[in-house]
Amino acid sequence: MKKGLLIGLGALVLLIIIFGLMLQGSYNELVRLDQETETRWAQVQNVYQRRADLVPNLVATVKGYAAHEREVLQEVTESRSRVGSVQLSPDMLNNPAAFQRFQEAQGALSTALSRLLLVVERYPELKANQNFLELQSQLEGTENRIAVERKRFNEAAQAYNTRVRQFPTNLIAGFFGFHPRLYFQAAPGTERAPTVDFSS
Repeated sequence: MKKGLLIGLGALVLLIIIFGLMLQGSYNELVRLDQETETRWAQVQNVYQRRADLVPNLVATVKGYAAHEREVLQEVTESRSRVGSVQLSPDMLNNPAAFQRFQEAQGALSTALSRLLLVVERYPELKANQNFLELQSQLEGTENRIAVERKRFNEAAQAYNTRVRQFPTNLIAGFFGFHPRLYFQAAPGTERAPTVDFSS
């Protein structure tokens, strides 16, 4: 009888140890993936900040050549200001409304910058200005970096979200408060090709 009790107790201890190791492994994997998404988010913020830092120099350069394009310059400046007013934090990744506001502010700045670059087409001497060319090149590079970092963030969020939803990790995730992350998505209307008009 004692021998059977010892074997049963040993099996129970072994099961508890195995369960504890599985719990530890799942929890640590969730932490690793969560940190990966936060790192990717920080990099997204970094490239958006780089763009925001370039805007004043770009506006100042264009202002010297295109002073009467005040509306476009003001739109760029106001869009940059709105981007700066959106508080960025890791909590934003779990708040759909805050994440949407962030995306909208960034989208408005992208639109304003596109309009600014269209205005520049009317000023050949500005297009030839070395400072402007360098700023334009940096801005184009930054836009590419933004696209790359948003893609990397979405990939990290997908890996994290998949793990959070898999069984039995979903039980551990729910118990320890791990929630799915939001993805960057295309702005509404981007599925339609833009109309290009060279008539003006």
